[in-house]
Amino acid sequence: MRLGHVGDGKFEQICREFAIATPTDTFGGLPAEVGAGVITDPASRTRMEVNVVVLAPADPGEPRRVLSLGEAKWGEIMGIRQVERLRRARDLLAARGFNTRDTVIACYSDAGFDPELHDTTDRLLTVGLEDLYADGD
Repeated sequence: MRLGHVGDGKFEQICREFAIATPTDTFGGLPAEVGAGVITDPASRTRMEVNVVVLAPADPGEPRRVLSLGEAKWGEIMGIRQVERLRRARDLLAARGFNTRDTVIACYSDAGFDPELHDTTDRLLTVGLEDLYADGD
């Protein structure tokens, strides 16, 4: 997977900046690369954009670890639909040889999160405006 700035919006970029600066324990490792990516889904013959992709440093001879896959939405409450989409992206990357065993699913939103997200069994991170603009106290 190649990272870039696909569909780069201001809010998406702020979310990527948050991801690269977040403490190591947030994603279970040190982020080495953060960007956006497009994953092809051969089953549906579609391309799936992922707004925030966090990769660990490459270890020679080891599959590349995907620390987090995230969706960033401005003006939209995040729900299970976005989580399911990110799960599919995670599964596609695993099938391509990436290490996704501990991948954190991340939802970034200014509008909030559906309470049903708390019922997911995934390692889930919800990031709102208060998190993005925290002053580090």
